[in-house]
Amino acid sequence: MKGRIAALVMAAILVLYFIVVLQHALLFIGTGVPAGIGIGLALIIMPIIGAWALYRELMFGFRTQKLVGILRDNDELPVDDLPKRPSGRPYRDAADADFDTYRDEVEQSPESWKAWFRLGLAYDASGDRKRARKALRQAITFYQAQPQPA
Repeated sequence: MKGRIAALVMAAILVLYFIVVLQHALLFIGTGVPAGIGIGLALIIMPIIGAWALYRELMFGFRTQKLVGILRDNDELPVDDLPKRPSGRPYRDAADADFDTYRDEVEQSPESWKAWFRLGLAYDASGDRKRARKALRQAITFYQAQPQPA
């Protein structure tokens, strides 16, 4: 819950920043000087890109939280019994040893969002954040493709 609140606070601060940047962009454009207009347009484009990125990240977070809740409610989350460093991160060797189980599960059920989600958690435990996010996005895609109960 703390992570969600922190993300929403950061999003609110970023929205405030976008508003201030937009005001400055309009001031630059209002100068009528070609360089000022160029800077103003750049200042408008950058917050749009930032807002898009913020939206994608927030939606990713909300969707993964929803899937975690479903797995938790059905008692299907992997047991987190890996030995951990003082920082709380699992030791990579131990995480890598567990990884094969989740990779095999995806190979047996390649369209199972639950298998992909657990694989994403295994990638994350192994320290491979890029592949973890990719696997979690795949899980979200498969979950959303399922017919949802009315």
